[in-house]
Amino acid sequence: MERVFAYVIVGGGVAAGYAALEFTKRGVSHAQLCIISEEPVAPYERPTLSKKFPPARLPSFHTCVGANEELLTPTWYEEHASGETIRYETLIIATGAKALKLEEFGVKGSEAENVCYLRDLADADRLVNVMQSCTGGNAVVIGGGYIAMECAASLVINKINVTMVFPEAHCMPRLFTPKIASYYEDYYQSKGVKFIRGTILSSFEFDSNGKVTAVNLRDGSQIPVDMVVVGIGIRPNTSLFEGQLTMEKGGIKVNGKLQTSNDSVYAVGDVAVFPVDLCGRIRRLEHVDSARKTAKHVAAVIMEPDKTGEFEYLPLLYSKAFSFSWRFYGDNAGEVVHFGDYLGTKFGAYWINNGHLVGSFLEGGTEDEFEAIANAAQLKPAVDDLAEVGRQGLNFAMTGNKKIKPQTPLIEAGTSSLVVETLIYPWHATAGVVVAASVAAFAYWYGRRRRRW
Repeated sequence: MERVFAYVIVGGGVAAGYAALEFTKRGVSHAQLCIISEEPVAPYERPTLSKKFPPARLPSFHTCVGANEELLTPTWYEEHASGETIRYETLIIATGAKALKLEEFGVKGSEAENVCYLRDLADADRLVNVMQSCTGGNAVVIGGGYIAMECAASLVINKINVTMVFPEAHCMPRLFTPKIASYYEDYYQSKGVKFIRGTILSSFEFDSNGKVTAVNLRDGSQIPVDMVVVGIGIRPNTSLFEGQLTMEKGGIKVNGKLQTSNDSVYAVGDVAVFPVDLCGRIRRLEHVDSARKTAKHVAAVIMEPDKTGEFEYLPLLYSKAFSFSWRFYGDNAGEVVHFGDYLGTKFGAYWINNGHLVGSFLEGGTEDEFEAIANAAQLKPAVDDLAEVGRQGLNFAMTGNKKIKPQTPLIEAGTSSLVVETLIYPWHATAGVVVAASVAAFAYWYGRRRRRW
């Protein structure tokens, strides 16, 4: 059976859930909306996967509770969206990204029972089960980014000895400067985490049951392990759209209204490469904040095109870990000016590019102070004297003109990381699905391969 739906969302992650809610708010009926997803559950807030131990259970964290909006349970989707294989009038690609596997770098062993990734609900359940069996044991975390850092903290609090291995000179290299990274690394080390920088995993040692017993590093060292967590990045799920839509920077290129090279197809979340006026270039952003906001905007663009302008976005990253709480707004391009007390609890940095402040980072701020650094990044004030900006520090942002209401992250209250006491980095999210690309093949493929809602 084949039916035509007005709006089809391909993907079942954060962006899909927020887009579906926005469509229904604008009057789209059950008969008009369809969602296609690889996962067997309705869309959920992926950041929750790394925030609670024992892990939160559905339906408590289905979208869109992460933005203090309606909880969209499976019953809600039955009432508002169909899952039949269909032809579409308007397609929204929200296929998200998949975790990079070790095999893509020539290392075998991802299927071992004690090697874990963290991208979806099944991954989270598996990670928790392995953690529970390894209390007092040794874990190696491969990677130094968001997922690696949050998992390392969770493992330590669960009384597991942790060694982090990554090729860069410091953690979080895509955002943190060496000075910022050193502050957080020092704290992690005080909690027992060991860092091995400047090398990578080369192979595993296995026992007779196929369980990993040690990791071999390229520098020749070997580390005994009871479990391994891999957090080496993600790749957008775009492969089945290649050759049909314009691709750039590893994602699907869209215009300011999130429209692809096919005027009936839109892309949101991790897969979308969109213009960021503040940065003066197109970017693909891997963060839940971007996923939520692009999803809401695309529904407005489609439903009210004459009333909806181009997507204007101030890039935002944020984290709460242990006693830390930081936010970053804007673009981390150009020269960096550090300020504040890097031996205390409140410090930050500004990024100055072509004579203007373009990015702001602050650890330990109040809401007013976070609002100030958001405004500074949005307004891009001229900077003539970097030393003077460093001397003024946070006051440079606080005394600036207020123009916008900041994008305050909605961090779920009362939760902790995979373990009892910390709220760890919310991490990039959206869907985890690869689907058919052409209209004809799309209907046929999904009818055979995907479940219905």
